[in-house]
Amino acid sequence: MLKMFTTQLTGLFKRIAEKEEFAFEDGARLLAQAPVGDGAIYIYGTKEMKAIELEALKGEEPFQWAKGLTALAIGELDHADRVIIFSRTSGDEEAVKLAKELKEKGIPFVAVSSIVDSTVGSLAELADIHIDLRLTKGLLPDEYGNRFGYPSSMAALFVYFGLKFTIEEILAEYE
Repeated sequence: MLKMFTTQLTGLFKRIAEKEEFAFEDGARLLAQAPVGDGAIYIYGTKEMKAIELEALKGEEPFQWAKGLTALAIGELDHADRVIIFSRTSGDEEAVKLAKELKEKGIPFVAVSSIVDSTVGSLAELADIHIDLRLTKGLLPDEYGNRFGYPSSMAALFVYFGLKFTIEEILAEYE
């Protein structure tokens, strides 16, 4: 089972890297504008995506320009700031609500989620840049034809590190 999961997870990471290559670049450029313009990159994760916030702020290699986004910080966001929202799906109510607030305030943001619908007002539609996690069902089949093993936070951490490394490269060239 572990071997199958490893194979499927590797395939997922490869699909994200290949299919979202331009979104990674565009998202990193948008987010890199914050430290260049005396702003901060605020990170917000819903549900299990809080793991990405923790990695960015408290991990072994904290993301130098990152801050956690709290309800208080939303009111204090400046046009130099940028936000990245991590959510399991593009229809997550909490993430969509935040996205609408950011749009109203004119704060550019990147969103990372699996597109589950393309309805008007979804996270994917509201975001300046959206990175699709491409995870719509579990990776492993069971004996009844169902699927399990839904590693959304692992996929989001993969995207986070890809963005972080790209932002650091951009800022190193800027200096």
